[in-house]
Amino acid sequence: MACLGYNVKLFKATGFPSESRIHPTRRTNSIRCAVTSATKRYNITLLPGDGIGPEIMNIAKDVLSLAGSQEGIEFQFKEMPVGGVALDLTGVPLPEETLSIAKQSDAILLGAIGGYKWDSNEKHLKPETGLLQLRAGLEVFANLRPASVLPQLVDSSTLKREVAEGVDLMVVRELTGGIYFGKPRGFGTNEKGEEIGFNTEVYATYEIDRIARVGFETARKRRGKLCSVDKANVLEASMLWRKRVTAIASEYPDVELSHMYVDNAAMQLIRDPKQFDTIVTNNIFGDILSDEASMITGSIGMLPSASLSDSGPGLFEPIHGSAPDIAGQDKANPLAMVLSAAMLLRYGLGEENAAKKIENAVLETLNRGYRTGDTLSDGKKLVGCKEMGEEVLRSVDSERSIAVQICKLQFPAGLSPPGNAQALHFLLVKVMLQENVSGCFHCRKNRG
Repeated sequence: MACLGYNVKLFKATGFPSESRIHPTRRTNSIRCAVTSATKRYNITLLPGDGIGPEIMNIAKDVLSLAGSQEGIEFQFKEMPVGGVALDLTGVPLPEETLSIAKQSDAILLGAIGGYKWDSNEKHLKPETGLLQLRAGLEVFANLRPASVLPQLVDSSTLKREVAEGVDLMVVRELTGGIYFGKPRGFGTNEKGEEIGFNTEVYATYEIDRIARVGFETARKRRGKLCSVDKANVLEASMLWRKRVTAIASEYPDVELSHMYVDNAAMQLIRDPKQFDTIVTNNIFGDILSDEASMITGSIGMLPSASLSDSGPGLFEPIHGSAPDIAGQDKANPLAMVLSAAMLLRYGLGEENAAKKIENAVLETLNRGYRTGDTLSDGKKLVGCKEMGEEVLRSVDSERSIAVQICKLQFPAGLSPPGNAQALHFLLVKVMLQENVSGCFHCRKNRG
């Protein structure tokens, strides 16, 4: 994930400040030797949804709580129905109460929606309609979807190692406009009396300008390259898209802008994905290209996403679906859900240390060889959803264990430790300074 490779803090919880900056990776973890008393409290709405959603949500909630507690953060969770489960409970895919509670929270964590059970429902009674209504109700117009090939999973990619290795890109997708929301839409008959279905791809200038700025801001904080994807050789909406993105580029002279037709972009993502840094595109193209990019990484089960607005809470969710065929079988990969919780901390709450704690724990778990079925390779240990979650929790907690070991080197005032213990203590402090770790709270307080 790109979020694992960058200390990304593009947006505050309340919007998109133009002065915000993203800096390259820099370890700034604080090691504490005991559970820190909570000084910050956040209200989080949990929307487990359907299929594997409840399974992976339980894991993400536990990881979020543990990482937060180590950083002095306390969460108040409220679970609400959305999607198919909401249809069964209330008759609609997005109950008014769910949307109201979500709007009042500091951030929303969503599992997955949909399933075979509701496939034959009329459109307004499909689980997916609830998701679109949720995005529209929260006014989350910018969807950030990182796709990076982790060294631990490079052999899980469907592409050759030399093509996949080192891929690190971000898709910035416009989320509340375009053909998914455009009108007119519906069904009718043509001049021959045949039934037709129609949709409208439509974008206003303000919709393009605001997502373009998010794209440029994201690229500026990464490697300074932005590729705008459209279909301007055919579609009028794309012609306006290209015109406006080009105009906005004058505000970002430090970012290299290129344009690419969507069909070529789909091909180039497979041919040479490393050419891309940041991609900005419309709703439907972003939907398709981000799923394509996910398979470069080895599994769609590894990719989180953040959906953000000008103001109000963000929506954080894995980009995979509800996978009803494996629901309840302990086969799901929970890591995209866990990493979505990390994005919630970073983008939704501005809690960078806790976000990095979760991301580092995922990497550590992979380093220890644990894999779910979608990422399994030779020599690795196959585990289920629940056990993978337990291993991530163990990795989150390992940093505290290191701190406790350091603190065991403390001695009562007036007593000198044995030479070897004193030397080890100072060596550990030196390592922490070199690694940019702020040090142990207890040690800083009592030893200076």
